[in-house]
Amino acid sequence: MPSSCGAHYFLTLVDDASRVVWLYLMREKGEAGTRLKGFISMAKTQFGKQVKVVRMDNGTEFKSWPMKSFYREEGIIHQTSCVNTPQQNGRVERKYRHILNVARALRFQANLPLTFWGECVLTATYLINRTPTKLLNEKTPYEVLFNQKSSYDHVRIFGSLCYAQNRVKGHDKFASRSRKCIFVGYPYGKKACKLYDLDTNECFESRDVVFHEDIFPFQEESDRNPTEAENRSYPLAKDFSSGLMEFFAESSQNEEGPTKIVPAQLEARGR
Repeated sequence: MPSSCGAHYFLTLVDDASRVVWLYLMREKGEAGTRLKGFISMAKTQFGKQVKVVRMDNGTEFKSWPMKSFYREEGIIHQTSCVNTPQQNGRVERKYRHILNVARALRFQANLPLTFWGECVLTATYLINRTPTKLLNEKTPYEVLFNQKSSYDHVRIFGSLCYAQNRVKGHDKFASRSRKCIFVGYPYGKKACKLYDLDTNECFESRDVVFHEDIFPFQEESDRNPTEAENRSYPLAKDFSSGLMEFFAESSQNEEGPTKIVPAQLEARGR
């Protein structure tokens, strides 16, 4: 089932040293190669490191002729795991499961329709990046990567009721000055909230928001229509696939004790 933005797949990139996760929604699997190239360029520009090795399963989206040419031009070694041997991509598989577990919890708490799976996985990624972990000595991935603590003042409860200021110009003077919404995430590159308008079924971004975090509109709707709620309470990942990749620090060879922030080796999975 496509997400509310039309995506059918998602691609996840993980820095093994800091455990920071980047996640991209995709309409088609063919976008994976472009996303990978863009991320490698971003990592080089922002962190000053070049990916040296790409390790993945046998997903065709990363084995096309243009991608093989890209690996050669960039001097990247291309490796693949053995067929039907997911344990060779163990770290990637665990991160994939971690994201889906958090995303399911977000969706079930707010009782959202399955079409919101895109917002769920994006928000799960955002929260995972800001959650302390034993692998990083109780630091957050964000803190390790950027060497500063993350603020939690802006963190809100996913799927809760909120009202955003209505900034539509030229509307009637007696019309409502607010829009009834639910909170569905944190937009990239903006100090704002991503909201879903319950009246117009539109997603938009706003910084002028009043929250009621103990109210979940979709949950209340399901209480009034229990049959409908039952019909849409399916596992989050049932109807979509994903590509999943993981970056390894050059000197990190095991799960415990990563020492570098910037990626040097890539492990990938496509589905």
